Amino acid sequence: MKITLQDELPVISGLLAGTDEAGRGPLAGNVVAAAVILDPHVPIAGLDDSKKLSEKKRQLLADEIKHKALSWSVISISPQQIDEMNILQASLYAMRTAAETLDTRPDHVFVDGNKVLPDCFCETTAIIKGDSRVAEISAASILAKVERDAQMLILHEQYPEYGFDKHKGYPTKAHREILIQVGPCPEHRRSYAPVREALSR
Repeated sequence: MKITLQDELPVISGLLAGTDEAGRGPLAGNVVAAAVILDPHVPIAGLDDSKKLSEKKRQLLADEIKHKALSWSVISISPQQIDEMNILQASLYAMRTAAETLDTRPDHVFVDGNKVLPDCFCETTAIIKGDSRVAEISAASILAKVERDAQMLILHEQYPEYGFDKHKGYPTKAHREILIQVGPCPEHRRSYAPVREALSR
């Protein structure tokens, strides 16, 4: 089932999880997915699409989510796996795996975007802009973004010439220019056109 912006959010009985990913667009680094089951009796104020929150607010909320959620899970998929699977399939696989590795099994999974999770253990519903409409997806969005940003800071220490601490692997002008100048590192995604172009030079 897919829920568009014009649709009412469905009322789901049972235990609900939300899942989202971070890092589909970057040229380098992992794609990271998270799944979260919130405790309805312990609300968390300020949940929203991670992209709308400051870095400091995301970190504070990530800590609160990990402390208060009934269950949470974070999964990383490597650039090599992305190249083998393609980024869409890698993202869906990451979100499904995050849901599967929750230590509490949900009855239903809400997914950010327009694709349901293939071969999932339970029914899934895709929700357009779910990261700003469903608290469980917002929480997953925050955990995935915080984890991926932390990973990119580690990559910056390993490969400081690329400026991963600034652009987090996204194809900014500065990133594309240094990619052409020095070539890709092992963490660049070879299936992405700017990386292929750099490799061909």
